[in-house]
Amino acid sequence: MNRTLKPSLQSAGAIAVMLGLGFGAAAQAGSGDLCFRGVNLSGAEYGDANGQEGVNFTYPSERTRGYFAAKGFDTVRLPFRWERLQPSLGQPFDAIELERLKASVASFRGLGQTVILDPHNFGYYGDLKVGSTDLPPRLFADFWIRLAAEFANEEGIVFGLMNEPHDIAPRDWLEAANLAIAGIRAVKAGNLVLVPGTYWSGVASWQSDLGQGANSEVMLGVKDPGGNFAFEVHQYMDADFSGTHEACVNADKAVAAIGDLSAWLRKHGKKAFLGEFGGSSEAACLAGIEKMADQVGADSDVWLGWTYWAGGDWWPPTEGNNIQPTAKGDRKQLSALKPALSAKGSGAGACAVIPGPG
Repeated sequence: MNRTLKPSLQSAGAIAVMLGLGFGAAAQAGSGDLCFRGVNLSGAEYGDANGQEGVNFTYPSERTRGYFAAKGFDTVRLPFRWERLQPSLGQPFDAIELERLKASVASFRGLGQTVILDPHNFGYYGDLKVGSTDLPPRLFADFWIRLAAEFANEEGIVFGLMNEPHDIAPRDWLEAANLAIAGIRAVKAGNLVLVPGTYWSGVASWQSDLGQGANSEVMLGVKDPGGNFAFEVHQYMDADFSGTHEACVNADKAVAAIGDLSAWLRKHGKKAFLGEFGGSSEAACLAGIEKMADQVGADSDVWLGWTYWAGGDWWPPTEGNNIQPTAKGDRKQLSALKPALSAKGSGAGACAVIPGPG
């Protein structure tokens, strides 16, 4: 969020995607044909790098994990903090934090859910910007080489390169992303890689040149030796598309932006994943949530799916986008997602695959 294959993995197509194969063509179908229909479960990205678990940050609890699995969310995007996992750039991971991350991943996998690993750092390590002199692309690649080696070719594990890079020139970000992807493939990890653009990787701004080139132009330069990547984009419906206001005054524009990006994806033979979207319990937001999920489902030939922002044990009940249940029961946003969660597709949709190179 700015500022802060299922339904069953028994599907051969879904397993193939997770094992790092390329994508084949697919006809338009619906939400049942998406690879991912999930939720962001926040908490492990909270706090300072040296924070204490249970005090400054938390991984999703057993109760939270079970709740969202039971509601039909087949995927979890799992935010965590880069600095906590790798306390010193270019150096080994912290063994305790790595074990926490692995244990959390294993708990979701035990429920049959896909896990998207999400370093939730906005293109920064502390105050250091990826692509700067102090944080050159090779150090970002080093991080991903180490992380990819820990999860290489594990079924149901997806690599999300970075949450919402911002204030980074698109070509600088492209260089860092390509070096990270090359590093992932160098350790023989075939996992699906989700590649954001810069400018917060917004859907509505994807085709806009905000001063240093548009994502739609620059990110066509992504190079993946494994041939198994998709673009990760985010979209909200409030006044500035940030997801920080409760009124969804731009719901129609957000839905239209997804359709526009679908056309761009088809033109260039690319795929995308909606890593974050959400809204408050206001009527316009609930309608917008349902329409956004519907649009992604309708365009499942070019979209892999979506993960709603957000749930998590520490979200306050007053947080607008919060889908974490309260003592009173389910949040209203869940009702807006139910049609997409319960959709039954007749084919493999975007999960249809062909063997990739190597």
